[in-house]
Amino acid sequence: MASGDSKMADKEQAVHAPMEWAQRKDKLYLTIDVDDCTDPQIELTETSLTFKARGGAEKKLYEAKIDFFKEVDPKESKYTVLPRNVPFVIKKKEEGHFWPRLIKDKVKVHWIKTDFNKWKDEDDSDYEDDTGDMDLEAMMSKMGGLGGMDNPMGMMNNMGGMGMDGGDEGGKDSEDSDDEDLPDLE
Repeated sequence: MASGDSKMADKEQAVHAPMEWAQRKDKLYLTIDVDDCTDPQIELTETSLTFKARGGAEKKLYEAKIDFFKEVDPKESKYTVLPRNVPFVIKKKEEGHFWPRLIKDKVKVHWIKTDFNKWKDEDDSDYEDDTGDMDLEAMMSKMGGLGGMDNPMGMMNNMGGMGMDGGDEGGKDSEDSDDEDLPDLE
């Protein structure tokens, strides 16, 4: 029975690995969305990317092979296997105009989508700084706090007027009290 199980594993139908991509004039941002990716086999050449791994709760077999629209520089490119996905920063061989599409063939594939979180128009690309757009810790440290967010209780104490004073003034007569001048009810 063990030999039958291995034959079934060999015949297992692979699922396309879903991808998202965005670009700049000099690089591509490609994210392969496979949760809990195990045993990734990744081959990046000047003209293509091949990906094969197991992932998700069912440990499905995922595969993807794309031929790039133009050549890339695999030596200057990088990727990281994270718990939720596999993000790539792929250096274009020729810096210049944006590519009209990611893949060489002029066909729409359902498993490649635009990554609007990283998307910038070609006109906006000139104004970005070269931080790599993937270093979230550096970005968050540059942002700093939101004026007192590092001490939320200190911020709450400064708000006043919201009945959060702890009742310190509850027993004092206030100047705007109109209780004394009310007429008797008949």
